[in-house]
Formats: sequence, C-alpha cells, structure tokens
Amino acid sequence: MTYSFHENEELMMLRESVRTFAEKEIGPRAHDLDEKEEFSYDLTKKMGELGLFGTIVPTEYGGQGMDYIQYVIAVEELARVDGSQAATIAAHNSLGAGPLYYYGNEEQKKEYLPSLCTGEGLWAFGLTEPEAGSDAQASQTKAVYDAANDEWVINGSKIWITNSACDLTKGITVQAVTGQQANGRAELSCFIVPADAKGLTRKEMHGKMMWRSSNTGELYFDDVRVPSSAFLGKQGEGFKMMMETLDNGRLSIAAMGLGLAKGALDLTLKYAGERKTFGKPIAKHQAVAFKLAEMATRVEAAEGLLYKAAWLKQEGKPFQKQAAMAKLYCSEVAEYCAREGQQTFGGYGLMKEYPIERHYRDAALLRIGEGTSEIQRLVISRYIGC
Repeated sequence: MTYSFHENEELMMLRESVRTFAEKEIGPRAHDLDEKEEFSYDLTKKMGELGLFGTIVPTEYGGQGMDYIQYVIAVEELARVDGSQAATIAAHNSLGAGPLYYYGNEEQKKEYLPSLCTGEGLWAFGLTEPEAGSDAQASQTKAVYDAANDEWVINGSKIWITNSACDLTKGITVQAVTGQQANGRAELSCFIVPADAKGLTRKEMHGKMMWRSSNTGELYFDDVRVPSSAFLGKQGEGFKMMMETLDNGRLSIAAMGLGLAKGALDLTLKYAGERKTFGKPIAKHQAVAFKLAEMATRVEAAEGLLYKAAWLKQEGKPFQKQAAMAKLYCSEVAEYCAREGQQTFGGYGLMKEYPIERHYRDAALLRIGEGTSEIQRLVISRYIGC
C-alpha cells in the first residue's frame, strides 16, 4: 500500500495549532481588517512566531523544513477563517521564498532566506503585468545590460503583486525581457530586486473585492539598476523558473480553496442547525440537507485530490497535472460552497457581519489567481494528450 488516509500525530498537532491560532487570533479581527482594507503587521508577526514563514525551506537556511502536506495543511487552516492572512503566507512561501530556495545560489540563499523565514520580511513574485496576465510570455518589462558598470537597467511595470507594497517587503523576484531567442521569441530572465532599489515605485492597491487585508501592489521600474549578480538562476531561464514556481503555487491556491470550502461548510452547518422554520432547524428540511450533503461530498473529493498532488510533490514524482487539477477543482468547490452557504443563510448571507459573505467574495480570486480556471483546463488538456 502506498496511500495513507490517516493523519499522524505530527500532522494533527500542526492542524490543531494553526486552527486554534486562526480562530482565536485572526477570526475576531478578520471583519474589521477586511472593512478597512488594512494589512495587519501584528498578525503577520504572530504568524511568523508560529513558524508559518519559510515553511518549506530547510532549517539550515532558517526555515521550518516542512514537507508539502504539512504546508498545505497550514494554509488550509488559515483559509478556513480568512483568505487574506492565508494569502500572505501562501504567496510568501510558494512565490516569494520558494524561488529563492529552488533557484538561488548559495550566497543568495544565505543572504535572503533567514530573514524571510521568521516573518521579519516578505518577498514578492513579479510576473503579472497590465498586458501580460495569462500570456506571461508577453512581458513588456525589459532589462538592458550596461557593460560599463556590469549592471542591468530595468524598465516596466507589474500589477496585482501580493506582498509587494508594505513596509515588510524586502524584495521582488522580477521577470524581464533580456534579449531575443533564436526562434524570435523574447528571452526572459529573473532578477532579484531589493524593495528599496532606486527607481522602483511600489504603490499599494485598494478597492479590491476580495483579500482586502492582504497587501497587493503595483510596481513601476524607472531605470532600476541591479548588478549582474542579481540574476536568479541563469540568463534566459526566467520563464521556465516562473512556470515551475506556478506549479508549486497551485498547491497553495488549492489549499486556500479547500480551506475556504471547509470554512463555508462549517459556517453553514452551524447556521442550519440553529435557524428554525416551520418548527424545526432548517438542516432538517430536505432541500437544505441535500445542499449540505453536496457541499460535504465535494469538499471530501477536493481534499483527496489536493493531498495526492502534495504527496506527489514531496515524493519527487511528477505532480504538475495533479496540481493543476487540484487548483481548478478546489477553487471551484470553494466557490460552490461559499455560494450555496450564502444561499442557505438567506438575507443574512448578504450582510458583512456574517463571515460567509467574506468567503463568497474571497472565493472569486481563487478561480483567477495563479492561472485562471480556463488556463488550468488548458494545462490539464495538454497533459492528457489533447
């Protein structure tokens, strides 16, 4: 037998500790932070003290040395309560610290990773641009080599970059065009750009529908100079590294979807057990009971798919197809459970004082971020030979 459907004591303790933290520390503040669109430095510090930064980074670089199932559980439990705080952790670990660990040289790892594993600093992933979303190869941000100073000069912009525009941001991994390939396509490379680099403007974005207490930024590069040593990986390998990073990131987005779905189900079960119509709890009415049964079944299926993908990743086996499937399915299950949960709450589900309303809004991002549902289906179709 190669599969186990039983969590060992270590996993159960991790789940319980993160769940307790999320319910006691994040839950009471989630509504106000969402309402004010306020990034919480205090909660970020506490999540760092709990060991939620640098989760997949080995201890030799200051990380927690978790495997991917442990990491998925931590993100899932945060997302049960609040998508914004889960996004801070997921984006930092999968998209921020992850590429530095996987592709950085020894000097870069030792310089950047220790402070990123404590919550003292955040790192961002600069891929998306105003005209380059799903078509990530259409990047218009350019880096030109200045031979006289052995520097690269970056000009362009990025948008919707999580963890990029707050005081904790230490730097951004930036994809830029560095030349042209023999086939005529743009050569793409990645650079490590400090957050305080001269010529870099970081602007916090407001007016979001979802993840309102997560930090999201627009980045503008105006003759930003970085040394040749700022390459992450080799010149011309940027797009490959970014796509591999997104493969890993899909696991965390799927975990956010699963957590949100579980949170919506929990809220709906509780409400349906307390709300009475025609002399009995609405959970006893078949229309509502069937709705709850369908939510629970989809959550169970999503969990199995996600945990299989995470297991494949940590075992060093091909996982990319399952990661795309998990991201697709978990995000759509999250939307389903949030929508059906809101329907069960009726009018109360439309009021901001009820967390189901926030879950409903947060679910929308999961179908779009790190590859839309349409892109996931495209990825999956290629893996199955279409």
